[in-house]
Amino acid sequence: MDMAIDEARQAAARREVPVGAVIVDSAGQILARAHNEPLGHCDPTAHAEIQALRQAGAVLGNYRLENCVLVVTLEPCFMCTGALVHARVAGVVFGAADRKAGTVISCLDGLDQPFHNHIPWHMGGIRSAACAALLRDFFRRTATGSAADGPKAP
Repeated sequence: MDMAIDEARQAAARREVPVGAVIVDSAGQILARAHNEPLGHCDPTAHAEIQALRQAGAVLGNYRLENCVLVVTLEPCFMCTGALVHARVAGVVFGAADRKAGTVISCLDGLDQPFHNHIPWHMGGIRSAACAALLRDFFRRTATGSAADGPKAP
């Protein structure tokens, strides 16, 4: 989770919502590290989870990430839970729950639907205070205008 938090900090430094993700294989090797980049890429699908799935798929040469685990600082949204199911990740570990849009446990049990062809295990609340603080601080700065000017140039 520390690596995912580092990724979230990188997102915040670029004025992106601070969410970071890491994908590890069954041996504990890091396959991907990513953070939110929708603003910088002008891409609504550039969530940290999706970016990490893309990287890990490229490393493995396969979109199926069986025996891999995603570690992410915020409970995944509806789009991301769907992608995680299709990628067939073994498990999902998240930090802060997302009471407004989280679809692992908060708003929907999105990973546990009986119609899925694959159901990843999941656990939340890992380093949740640190993960939530990154988001809270970011949105406080945004409300005061210091992070609301859009992404910084690369």
